[in-house]
Amino acid sequence: MTHVKQMQLRPRMSVSELTAEMKAAGVLGAGKIGEAAKLTAEMFSDPDYTVFLTIAGALVPAGLRKIIRDLIDQAYVNVLVTTGANMVHDMVEALGYKHVRGSFFAEDKKLKDENIGRIGDIYIQQEAFTHLEKWLFPILEAIPEEKREHMSVAELLRQVGTQIKDENSILATAAKKRVPIICPAFIDSIAGFHLWIFGQDKKLVIDPLLDVNRLMDVVYDAKKVGMIILGGGLPKHFALFANTFREGVDSAVQITMDRPEPGGLSGAPLEEAISWGKIKPEGKGITVICDATIAFPLIVVSALENLDK
Repeated sequence: MTHVKQMQLRPRMSVSELTAEMKAAGVLGAGKIGEAAKLTAEMFSDPDYTVFLTIAGALVPAGLRKIIRDLIDQAYVNVLVTTGANMVHDMVEALGYKHVRGSFFAEDKKLKDENIGRIGDIYIQQEAFTHLEKWLFPILEAIPEEKREHMSVAELLRQVGTQIKDENSILATAAKKRVPIICPAFIDSIAGFHLWIFGQDKKLVIDPLLDVNRLMDVVYDAKKVGMIILGGGLPKHFALFANTFREGVDSAVQITMDRPEPGGLSGAPLEEAISWGKIKPEGKGITVICDATIAFPLIVVSALENLDK
């Protein structure tokens, strides 16, 4: 039997040293974060890995925007699978609107009167989304009509990314680095409804099967697949199920706060994914039960520090 190693903290210890202590303890949440940091470093350091990052929840509003952007810029993330909302919030940040620290105990009727939307304890001016519509329409109009007649969301987001000047933008960086952004439910976002409004007067036909084509090209070309799953939901399922066509991913780290008992995918442990062929039986999977805004930065910093050693 292996004993639990008591963690020892020291002044000025690095994050990677901290997560190494967690891994050495080897149990409960700390043990999982330590294991996840090691596996993430393995994915980042092996050139044979194609790394998918899937994001769900209010991660851009919560301050993870530049972390995601930098991982794309530095070629640690090769594919992004995301909700539409996170890309909408990337756009409004690029337009100069900032997410503001608020309160979980806000007076929401008062916020509505002040034209402010609330995400937990994060506030955003509703004016941002009006500006977004006015900014987005000329970009759509500049795309040739014959292209708008049969278009993927990935291509649409690439076109939008080329028009963003903000160097901290996820969309702009992905466009520059030719990293595909797969957004299977982009219509379920404010910008998605802006597309519907645009399509009332102009030609715009989004073909979701084209996004599947783009995703599967990456899946089939990959020597090995690693996946980092933040939250769960549609991005998690879309990315994992695509990899059933190559008999599953080789390594995966999932960070979630959801529980498995209701049977929902967001709370399903990665071991369950083996039964569906989403993760190879011999693959590595670590599920971390934690708020992604806490665990993800720790895991990423630890992994990057280990690459420098």
